[in-house]
Amino acid sequence: MSHLCGTLHPMASERAPGHHDVFTHVTVEHAARYRAVMGCFASAKQRFVVHLRPEDVQAFLAETGDDAPSLDEVGAGLEQLRAWGNLRADPDTARVTSVEDFNRARYLYQLTHAGEAAEEALAVYDAALGRRGALQAVALADIRERLGELVGQARADAPDPSVTRAALRDLAGVFDGLADNAQAFMASLQRTIDLHDSDVEAFLAYKEQLVAYVERFVGELVTVSAAIATALDELEVAGVDRLLVVAAEAEAVDASPDETDPVGARLAAWRDRWQGLRQWFVGSESAPAQSQLLRRRARQAITALLGVVTEFTERRSGRSDRAADFRELARWFAQAPEEADCHRLWRAAFGLAPSRHLTVDGDTLAARSETPVPNTTPWTEAPAVRVSPRLRATGRYERRGKPEQVADRSVQRRVLGDRLAEQSSQTEAARARLATDGTVRLSDLGRLDRAAFGLLLELLGEALTRPLDPRAPVHAATADGQLAVTLLPAGDGTVAEIPTEGGTLRGPDCHVAIHRVMPGSWIEATSDPSDAATSVGGGR
Repeated sequence: MSHLCGTLHPMASERAPGHHDVFTHVTVEHAARYRAVMGCFASAKQRFVVHLRPEDVQAFLAETGDDAPSLDEVGAGLEQLRAWGNLRADPDTARVTSVEDFNRARYLYQLTHAGEAAEEALAVYDAALGRRGALQAVALADIRERLGELVGQARADAPDPSVTRAALRDLAGVFDGLADNAQAFMASLQRTIDLHDSDVEAFLAYKEQLVAYVERFVGELVTVSAAIATALDELEVAGVDRLLVVAAEAEAVDASPDETDPVGARLAAWRDRWQGLRQWFVGSESAPAQSQLLRRRARQAITALLGVVTEFTERRSGRSDRAADFRELARWFAQAPEEADCHRLWRAAFGLAPSRHLTVDGDTLAARSETPVPNTTPWTEAPAVRVSPRLRATGRYERRGKPEQVADRSVQRRVLGDRLAEQSSQTEAARARLATDGTVRLSDLGRLDRAAFGLLLELLGEALTRPLDPRAPVHAATADGQLAVTLLPAGDGTVAEIPTEGGTLRGPDCHVAIHRVMPGSWIEATSDPSDAATSVGGGR
């Protein structure tokens, strides 16, 4: 039977244990047995048992392992852990019945503060190693429900402390789980994409389920994120800080007596959590929302997965992989014994030798067309190719003379220029058609041609990607930055109808202000949302 601790480390009992000595037992010989002993104390702590005797530790190891150590080996291991600072030993005088028992060394062992912290850190490490992240679509619905409860409490004259605290606590827990699991899942997904060569069959079987899983979460994220962002804005308007104060005061009731400012510390923690939640779903002017980054990264992962599947398909169908061929050729060049061998390999691989002898005249080509020669015919048995005497004499097939004239492309250039000018004029006319004099209703734009309708759809598409709030306008611009729109929902339930060449567009009516943007003026036009909201509201 192997000893529990082997030979004690030199001077282990003579040096004062430091903060990092408590991790020594995971790197020495018989580390698994030391971990088992520490696991015994951690398990006892969960049962509110503080002190353990060597006999208790031996019984625990006998129940959890096949190779149970002797009592002397357990005692030596406990002493070694005490020398490292993981355990503390106190004299065991409870079972002393004689002078011999009193003189015999008997100890009760318990975890030290540093040893307990080391076990908690190792438990977190083990959990992180075996963790598989997930995209929790159900967590998005839970967050929306908790925010709905908080909106109701914020609108009340006197929020209920227990309901407010419970809703904030559940919201923080669900959000932390959602964010951590999303980060872990995207990291594991990237590792799956990067290491797909390890198990091709397993990856192909896993691919369809994974793509469907990611697409379902992205759909839920797009649907729910706007509602969550709207609820967060409503809470900011209703005064969410009042709810955070209520929750902090409710938690401060159970604070320990030695805390100087229990309410202030808990209020600061709740404000940090709230800002983290807003940053995840709403974002700020300096950084986009984390939900948008997650959605973008998930879509990129789907594209990468499909690219890997395409690569597998090409390999199985026998298609040539040019990158792999060049890597193999480079390996052959590196393994060539001499430089002359490299030159021969170059000529064999690329065949870039002079090919003047392949130039034939029209009569030879006509003869080959009438009597084809199979490509399997050896060149020694194939009919001879007649070469021009000029080629043999001068090395050139063409007769010397002035070069051919450069083709005149002025007509084609003029046609392309006219087409580009026509398209530019249509785009300019569409911009002029959409530009409004101040704020108008969407239903007042009238009939639009195809170009103007396309620009309008582009503007509305950019604006509607952001959450609409009846109290604040939304600013957007076209991709070229030439046209900008300020959009505010009408809020009266009317339906706007815009006739076009391809049909009629119907949707909720809005107040819009569309204007041309000069270079460098977009920032000034949208830098003050309150001014834009006032101008839009005034057009009602």
